[in-house]
Amino acid sequence: MTWEPDRLDDQHHLTAADPGGMLPAVASSAAQVRTGYRTAVESGLEGLSARGRPRAIVVAGMGGSGIAGDVLAAVCGNGSPLPIITVRGYQLPGWVGAADLVIGVSCSGQTEETLSVVAQAVRRGCDLLTVGAAGSPLADLARQASAPHVPVPVSGQPRANLWLLAVPLVVAAASYGLVQADAALFEQVAVRLEDVAHRCRPSSDGFVNPGKSLALDIAESVPMIWGSSPLAAVAAYRLACQLNENAKYPAVSGELPEVNHNQVVAFDGPLAERDIFADSTARVLRLVVLRDVEEHPQVTRRREASLRMAQDRDVRVTEISAEGTHPLERLATLIALGDFASTYLALGYGVDPTPVSTITELKARISQ
Repeated sequence: MTWEPDRLDDQHHLTAADPGGMLPAVASSAAQVRTGYRTAVESGLEGLSARGRPRAIVVAGMGGSGIAGDVLAAVCGNGSPLPIITVRGYQLPGWVGAADLVIGVSCSGQTEETLSVVAQAVRRGCDLLTVGAAGSPLADLARQASAPHVPVPVSGQPRANLWLLAVPLVVAAASYGLVQADAALFEQVAVRLEDVAHRCRPSSDGFVNPGKSLALDIAESVPMIWGSSPLAAVAAYRLACQLNENAKYPAVSGELPEVNHNQVVAFDGPLAERDIFADSTARVLRLVVLRDVEEHPQVTRRREASLRMAQDRDVRVTEISAEGTHPLERLATLIALGDFASTYLALGYGVDPTPVSTITELKARISQ
């Protein structure tokens, strides 16, 4: 596979090389927000507060479904009066009990790790909410526990349905008073996502298209993606995962200030060196910094110093700033840009962004 940047402005290639329709799926984010909100309301999530506020919220999910829990925690922020954690695995933590809310999220409703955790939650008498495909094993568990299930109309890969899965969780949190979010906010977020989709549309040339520009920056590099706040760190993690799944491309993510205690040392490593006299271009480090408006003052100082250190060592740097005021808006703009960039990176390498054959093979191997 070779990187050919001209592919990004070849409309025939962008269509032919994307038979699974990942680009249209990414562009559907605004519609997902609207549908996710409507489905959540129709499922009665705005009235959850009548059941009493839980001691903690535990979101069970894997991959593209699991990040919905990270979105929820980031949107509620440090001011949340209760802990919000995501469990990515088979076991519910021992401290979780009847006073806690467990939210099972699975695009297909068949994810074995999530089903295991939800079944444990039912046995422990936890408050329960599930989000995923209708008529699925997950929906059956919710029905058996007399718990609400949000039957979102998912299609395609789980990672392409993020907002269908995440928006109901934010609606639930708003019902409990953990975040301010109403119909007007979700429409505002949808409009933001439509704007990103317009700017990143396939017919927009690479030099003015922010999605293509970010793909061009990352191509032929080893990206190290940092978030300047807990919210931006979720977007950084999402981008790394999308690069993995869409472009089949390695990436590492982290959050300031933690990355200043480990990843920053890579500035002095072998991947930070560029040989301008080499016959071929080697893959070198690329620092991608996702900035949030709500940075801790000391984090701002660390970010600025880190960027100067990278530039002093000739490490290439890309900075991206969140747009909007509400946390959900800011997170959505960062994630949307990364989703487009990872898809364009795949198409620039001639990689079909939709299939995840290695995951399918792994599932087959462990089922034998």
